Order: sequence, then C-alpha cells, then structure tokens
Amino acid sequence: MRVIEAKDYADLSRKAANVISAQVILKPNSVLGLATGSTPIGTYKQLIDWYNKGDIDFSMTKSINLDEYVGLDGTNDQSYRYFMDNNFFDHINIKKENTFVPSGVANDMEAECVRYDKLIADMGGIDIQLLGIGHDGHIGFNEPGAAFEKTTHLVTLDERTIEANARFFASKDEVPKRAITMGIKSIMQARKLLLIANGPDKKEIVQKAINGPVTPLIPASILQFHPDLTVIYCFN
Repeated sequence: MRVIEAKDYADLSRKAANVISAQVILKPNSVLGLATGSTPIGTYKQLIDWYNKGDIDFSMTKSINLDEYVGLDGTNDQSYRYFMDNNFFDHINIKKENTFVPSGVANDMEAECVRYDKLIADMGGIDIQLLGIGHDGHIGFNEPGAAFEKTTHLVTLDERTIEANARFFASKDEVPKRAITMGIKSIMQARKLLLIANGPDKKEIVQKAINGPVTPLIPASILQFHPDLTVIYCFN
C-alpha cells in the first residue's frame, strides 16, 4: 500500500491524474475502472487538460464504471452515464462505444449484473480502478455489511448514502433507493487500485479503512489486502 498526502484538492487531483495517465501512456489499450462523485471531478479535469495539450491519448483506451442508479437512463442528468459523458468522455478522444456504465433501466436487472461481469472478463479485466470512499466506508455502492465475495449485484442504498447524494437532486425523495454496482470481488480483481479522498469529513473513515481491522462493516477495509493499492488523500 502506498499512502500519499496531498497539499490540497488541486494537488490530490494532479497526483491521481498522474497515476492514471502513467497507466495509459505505458499501456495505451488499458481498461480504466472509473468512478463518479465530487472527488474525481478534479482528476478528470486534469486528464482533460493534459489531453488538450497532447500529453495523453485515450483513443485505444476502454473504460468501465463502478455503478449506476436503478431507474435512471443515460439521458437523465443525475445518471452516472450522464456524469461521465459530461465530466470526462465528451472532452477526450476515447471512443464512446468503448465506455461502459451499468444500465439502470435494463428489463432484467439480474441479467444485467451477469452481463456486466462477463463484459469485464471479456475485456481481460480492469487495469486500474479509481475509487472514492463514502462516509460509512462504502466503495462503489457496496454498503456496510456487503459480502466481500460478491461481483456485480443490486443493492438497496443505505439511508446515509441517500442523504449524502440528496444534494444532487431537487429533494431527498428523488434519490433512487436502489443501484447496480460492481461488487467488492470485482473491485479487488483489478490489477491496480487508486483510492482518493478529500476533506476533513473523510479523515476518520479513511484511517479506519487503511489502518483498522478488515471488516464488512467498513467495506473499504478489504482494500488493505490488495497487492497494488495507492491511497491519495487531503484532509484540509
């Protein structure tokens, strides 16, 4: 495990973007596991800036996202497909057909979980997975108590997660109550993991996740067992 303290959010974003850009430069056809949320936005902006300067080329890269809300299609401005297009994909030269986000509106959601796992396998696995961390220690939408051996599956969102995400919606009542997410087993199978955390409110949970006992009550704690984990944080 490599643990890196950033000076501020901009520094965190640059450091995280450095890790991802190095992966793409060394292996242009990398499979990038990507995440949504407020923390990765700066990382995506930095990667876009380097792309615009000609420093990085995403034309051979593929991406696969962690999760999606059940009930939202890609045109909904709160969907994670929309987030990724708006904050990253539309601003670089990655082929849109090589970007994958779980469907939140599949007719058979259980079949969608199976399809997504097969998609990851068919791409040869994930080279590097970007992760944020929730205040309760969730990664993806794997809430406290989630079984470590699960692959892509459906979840009912924890009340604290719903409250945290309510700021993106007109009201808390509009936040979807279910999601489809890569499971912890899926995440742990990535060759490299990059966990980023920003803000004083994340200090306690990050310390528990990387230094405390490994327990399903703090899903991110399992990351301690990954052979190639980088943690970049700023608690200012």
